[in-house]
Amino acid sequence: MNLIARLKDGLSKTRSQIVSILGGNGKFDDSFYDLLEEALIAADIGLELSLDVIDRLKQEIREKGITDQAEAYEAMKSILAEDLNVSKDPDEFPPKPWVILVVGVNGVGKTTTIGKLANELRAEKKSVMLCAADTFRAGAIEQLRIWSQRTESEFVAQHEGADAASVAFDAIEAAKARDVDVLLLDTAGRLHNKVNLMNELEKIVRVIRRNTPHAPNEVLLVVDATTGQNAIKQATVFNSIIPLTGLVITKLDGTAKGGIALALTRELGVPIKKIGVGEGIEDLQDFDAHSYVNAMFGDIKG
Repeated sequence: MNLIARLKDGLSKTRSQIVSILGGNGKFDDSFYDLLEEALIAADIGLELSLDVIDRLKQEIREKGITDQAEAYEAMKSILAEDLNVSKDPDEFPPKPWVILVVGVNGVGKTTTIGKLANELRAEKKSVMLCAADTFRAGAIEQLRIWSQRTESEFVAQHEGADAASVAFDAIEAAKARDVDVLLLDTAGRLHNKVNLMNELEKIVRVIRRNTPHAPNEVLLVVDATTGQNAIKQATVFNSIIPLTGLVITKLDGTAKGGIALALTRELGVPIKKIGVGEGIEDLQDFDAHSYVNAMFGDIKG
């Protein structure tokens, strides 16, 4: 099963709910819009965004004289894809090393995501270094070491319990010395309400900027799609500590909803860079708004 097919399979519940509402040629009355609102909220899109999407859909139906629900369905998909198309910075790597700081709470697949990113970059013939700045979680250093071996990437670590900012600083200096293209920094899976761990993240950024003002070039937040609306609270706090440049949404193959992608983009104005739809090393793909909406909602024939 390819990645898009796997995503479609995971989001089949959302798709079937929406199609059942928009599957006929009935009237666009209050009952129709109430059912659509319930389905969008059930898909984890959230109340505010669901109401906004419906308001815009009503306007399109009115302005374009839409009478067929299949046409209304396509109009709704276009609205959602437009919301997901947040402008992205060009994927360039001008300074060396290009530093990517990866953050997120425990259990979202952060270290695994770093390994998959490294695999992707190595396939593009870039030199990569992995830094184990998660000195908090037992086994985190060894897990990242294994990923460095699998992807033939450079690896920098200290001991468990070491100062994370110091580890990150050493990694940047090593990456400069070895002329590495991309440095991926793993960080502790800090819970968004753990003040000390959040302070540690601020310290990491402050320390690495002493000798490398451009770093980090990217701050990617890894989010577990199955956590639903709680992910917005987490993301908002991270974004207030250090501005995020992108989101990676994992475990989309394990959720029947998927609307959290829309809710996060709307709330933060931060682009989704990657989505994960499986455990394999190549099961991380570039995010494409139209492909995602089509996987989530399919077409009116189901």
